[in-house]
Amino acid sequence: MTGPWAVQSVALPGQGAGAAGDGERLARVALTRVLEPGDERGGRWLRECGAGELLRRITARDGSAERLSGMTARRLAGYRLRAEAADPARDLAAVAAAGGRFVCPGDQEWPSQLDDLGDARPTGLWVRGRADLRLWALRSVAVVGARACTPYGAHMATTLGAGLAERGWVVVSGAAFGVDGAAHRGALAAGGATAAVLACGVDVVYPRGHAELIGRVAEQGLVIGELPPAEHPTRSRFILRNRVIAALTRGTVVVEAEYRSGSLVTARCAQRLGRFTMGVPGPATSGLSAGVHELLRGEGVLVTDASEIIELVGDMGELAPPRRGAVLPRDLLDTGCARVLDALPARGTADAREAARTAGTSADEALAKLYELHSLGFVERHGDGWRLTRRPTCNDDARRGGT
Repeated sequence: MTGPWAVQSVALPGQGAGAAGDGERLARVALTRVLEPGDERGGRWLRECGAGELLRRITARDGSAERLSGMTARRLAGYRLRAEAADPARDLAAVAAAGGRFVCPGDQEWPSQLDDLGDARPTGLWVRGRADLRLWALRSVAVVGARACTPYGAHMATTLGAGLAERGWVVVSGAAFGVDGAAHRGALAAGGATAAVLACGVDVVYPRGHAELIGRVAEQGLVIGELPPAEHPTRSRFILRNRVIAALTRGTVVVEAEYRSGSLVTARCAQRLGRFTMGVPGPATSGLSAGVHELLRGEGVLVTDASEIIELVGDMGELAPPRRGAVLPRDLLDTGCARVLDALPARGTADAREAARTAGTSADEALAKLYELHSLGFVERHGDGWRLTRRPTCNDDARRGGT
C-alpha cells in the first residue's frame, strides 16, 4: 500500500497477544479519519474487504473503489479527501503523548459486545486510562440523562453513580453537563470506576467546563472515543456516540429526559441490542421526566437506587433488599385483637358488648381482647367503657379513616 498514511513496521500501543496485524491496525487508524462513526456502508466494506484492502481501494485510482457496492463518485471523493489528511503514525504518537492507545477488533482489550452493532461497529477505539477496557465493560452500567437537569436529577445521578461504584460496577456516561457529569462525579467520589465515551478525540476537552472532570476520569478511569486525536464533536457525532454507550454496557439507566432527548436514543439502542433499559421516575408534571415516563410505559424498568439496578443487570443472587414500610405496633396484633381495636370509636368510649357487636364476636371474647389490648397500651378503661389510648403507642389510630 502507498499513500501519505503508509508506515512501515512500527511499535503500536495497545497491541498484545492475538492483536490485529500491523498493517490492519494502521489501516484502521487511518480509517478512523476517513469513515464517520456509525457508517454502516463503510462498515460493510470493512467487513468484506478488510481494513488494508478497503483503504487501498479508496486511495488507489485503479477503479476498484468504484466497484464497491453502494459507492458513488461523490462519496468516494469525500473519502479520498479525508484519506489525504490521514497519518496513522502522527495520530498514534499524539494519543500516546496524551497517555492513550488505539484498540481495535482482534486485540485482547477489544470489548466483544461492541460486535453486536454489526456493520455500525466502531472501526476502532481511542482510549485514555490504565484500566483494561474489555474487563471493565463486562461489569458496566450506563447512566445518562438531561443536560439541563433539575437538582433532583443531579442528586439521583450522583447517588446512583456512587452506589454502583461502591458495589464494584463501572459507571459509563458521556461526560456532558447535567446527569452525565453527576454520574461520573458520584463514581469518582466513591473511589470507584467510571468511563466517559466522548463524541470527539480523547485529547479534546468537551465541554470545556468539564476539563477538570474529564482529567479526573482519565486518571481514575477511562476516556473513550471513536474519533482520532484533535477531532471535534458535531451534533450527529453525539447521537452516534450513544450507540457505543448502549452496546458497551449491560444496561442503560435514564435519569430525566424530555421526549426528544438524546438519552432516549441510547435507551432505544440498548433495547434493540437486547440490553436492559431502566428509568428513574420523576414528578408527573415535569417535562424533564416525560421521556423517562414514556420509556417506563414501554419496556423500561423502573429503578430508584443502585441495588435495584444491580438486581436487574447483575449475576444470580445479587438481589435488592425487600421493600416495605415501617412495622407499627398494631401490625403485631393477632386478628381478634385487631378487630376489637377497630371496633372502638375514634372518640368517646364503648363497652364490651358494643365492641363485640361491631367486631362480630362474643362479649366475653371482646372483653378478654380489651384487657389484652389494655396490657399492651392500646386502650384505657373508663368505668364500664373502653377508649383508645391517647399516646404515641396508638399513633396509627389516625389512619382509621384510611388516610
